Amino acid sequence: MHRGASRAEKQCWANTSNHWIWGGSVRQGGLVSAFPSTRGRLANGTVGQPAIDWEQRYRRIVITSDTVATAIVVAAIGNFFGARDAANWHEKWGILAFGTELLVLGTLAVSRSWAPAVLGQGAEEFRRLGRSLFTATVVLALGGIALTSRNIKLWIFVAIPAIALTTMTARYLLRLWLHKQRKEGQCLRPVLAAGSRGTVRDLIARTRKFPHLGWRVDAVCTTDGLGLDGDLLDGVPVVGRLADVAKHVHHDGYRVVAVTPDPHWSPDRLQRLAWNLEGSDAEMVVAPVLMEVAGPRLHIDAVLGIPLLRVSMPTFTGGRRAVKGVVDRMGAVLLLLLFAPLMLFVGLLVVLDSRGGALYRQRRVGKDGREFTMFKFRTMVAGADRARAELADRNEGAGPLFKLRRDPRVTRVGAVLRRYSIDELPQLFNVLTGSMSLVGPRPPLPEESASYGPDIRRRLLVKPGLTGLWQISGRSDLPWEEAVRLDLRYVEDWSLALDTVILWKTLRAVFYGQGAY
Repeated sequence: MHRGASRAEKQCWANTSNHWIWGGSVRQGGLVSAFPSTRGRLANGTVGQPAIDWEQRYRRIVITSDTVATAIVVAAIGNFFGARDAANWHEKWGILAFGTELLVLGTLAVSRSWAPAVLGQGAEEFRRLGRSLFTATVVLALGGIALTSRNIKLWIFVAIPAIALTTMTARYLLRLWLHKQRKEGQCLRPVLAAGSRGTVRDLIARTRKFPHLGWRVDAVCTTDGLGLDGDLLDGVPVVGRLADVAKHVHHDGYRVVAVTPDPHWSPDRLQRLAWNLEGSDAEMVVAPVLMEVAGPRLHIDAVLGIPLLRVSMPTFTGGRRAVKGVVDRMGAVLLLLLFAPLMLFVGLLVVLDSRGGALYRQRRVGKDGREFTMFKFRTMVAGADRARAELADRNEGAGPLFKLRRDPRVTRVGAVLRRYSIDELPQLFNVLTGSMSLVGPRPPLPEESASYGPDIRRRLLVKPGLTGLWQISGRSDLPWEEAVRLDLRYVEDWSLALDTVILWKTLRAVFYGQGAY
């Protein structure tokens, strides 16, 4: 492994969960030209850029962004309020301002909020940032009490929230910038995949769906050194056998060795491979058998000197679920107050556009299989449910879903409401009454849930959501199997941080309207 890599970097694979990432060849310009580095030619002829180079430079950009954002907020608050008490500026305001900035930056460093493994992807980056700022708030409050400072409330209730808003916004903008570069084939980590043909094919298929996460599969080693099409496996060159992995890494300069399941990989062989990779720039990452379990449920413990992967049980009850319920209801109240004028206007448009009421009521299946009445703005003509049988042969939905891209039952106003998901705003009343959550799996129809097998029925272990992984990942454009996988992943790996990320990404999904019809 790369000797200079941090422990957090070496855990990057665990943090990226089951997302195998792929992209095109590295090109000039953008972030790459901003991050010059020494390049090496890989086995397939593409020119690779050592990821450690641009990762460290991106890390420095994030540190600079956090420092500048914190300084601007602290200076603005200090100058505005301190000007009113100029006589005591250096004695009180100056000390508090300087101390607050040092405290925030110190907690960010201690909590490893700048670790390269968490920057630019996933919810962990924002989870660590939020935890750091919360710690800074507690320390600031205790320090203010100890010093009997009368001005400490301003820094706790104004400065820290303002710092959180600015730093998270800056981080998100930097992430968008990084993802754009990666989608163009830049700032990627060259990967050598090693495993059976079947598991490597699955790896390649997954990586090509997530270029923004920054991995590029450049070469493959299989059990017999052969692919499915001569020396190619789904377009990726097969460069050798599994026993030859270390030799190819040292010769061609891959940054990551991704080990996928294969009977060849015994504990002794994996350990020997790790030893043989020492002295190279590569890190070895091993795909766990539990591919859909990730995030806070995975823990690595040493028991009797043996490293073990501990998988905690999914959380369906308890304190965190209680917090989620409180957040759901408070969020529903705030959103209803915010969107009340829009909802009244939309309701009026629906009534004027076609005959019928403004709201549409439909029975859906919620937590533990209990049915409830879900509310939406009416987007179809009156009696649309009775006309569904006539359109059954034109169904374009995946699995048991019934969807038509150009449904003749949809009204003019309804098409616009569906395009931007405005028709779902009345579901906030379902969230308020507790039958739904702000974030969760898609609420199925009774006839859909009746066809569920035991595995798919796990979707019903939690409340359905107004939005979720399904909604931000393509909605009706997704294959049924992918929609189910996303919902089950949410059930297994739920966290408050994941909910926050999904809610944020919902704004973009609503704006673009992908899969909404």
